[in-house]
Amino acid sequence: MPSSIRTTVHESLPYIDAEPTPAERTAAEALIAAELSTSTPSSSQVPPSPTTTTTTNFTPLMTAELERIASSEPLSAIDSSRYEIQDPPSSNNLSSLTTPLSLAYATHTYLQGRETHLQLLDTYGKNAWLVGNWQTEAELAALERDLAATKREIDVINIGRRRLQDEVGEELRGLEDNWRKGVGRVLETEVATENLRRQILEKQRNGV
Repeated sequence: MPSSIRTTVHESLPYIDAEPTPAERTAAEALIAAELSTSTPSSSQVPPSPTTTTTTNFTPLMTAELERIASSEPLSAIDSSRYEIQDPPSSNNLSSLTTPLSLAYATHTYLQGRETHLQLLDTYGKNAWLVGNWQTEAELAALERDLAATKREIDVINIGRRRLQDEVGEELRGLEDNWRKGVGRVLETEVATENLRRQILEKQRNGV
């Protein structure tokens, strides 16, 4: 047995209430805008933006890095020439060979590690890529199932809401008609009371 409209609270009645007219919607939006304009905090109450935070707590390195980012300068902290093949020195002096030799060691280590990574990628990369795709497809399928289940729940809820609103629609419309009639009777009573008061005052003035 459905619950009475008197004990059930509905946040909205889309299947009973008529759509607002353009004039009613415009008036409602004007009221909302007026309420927002009065409830919006003033600029003095708004906390400062993170971009306006003072940099007194930043170290010189942090300040320099922020300035580099702001000026869009490329990062030059890493010397990429260490990983490039160097030209052989022109002389055979031992002191002149020290720096090229250390650079050659760094280049050799880098290229050896890169070769190892390329071999691993060539051996296991395809399978890892396929496994990653399979995992992504499984996650996508799970999300699609959850989405379909949620849509079904929404449809069931909407059907239930419509059924309940259809069941209490006549009762609600009857209560609205009774309210309108009651308001009309109150107004008629007030008008009759005012007329009677005026008649009494008129008779009092005439000494009746």
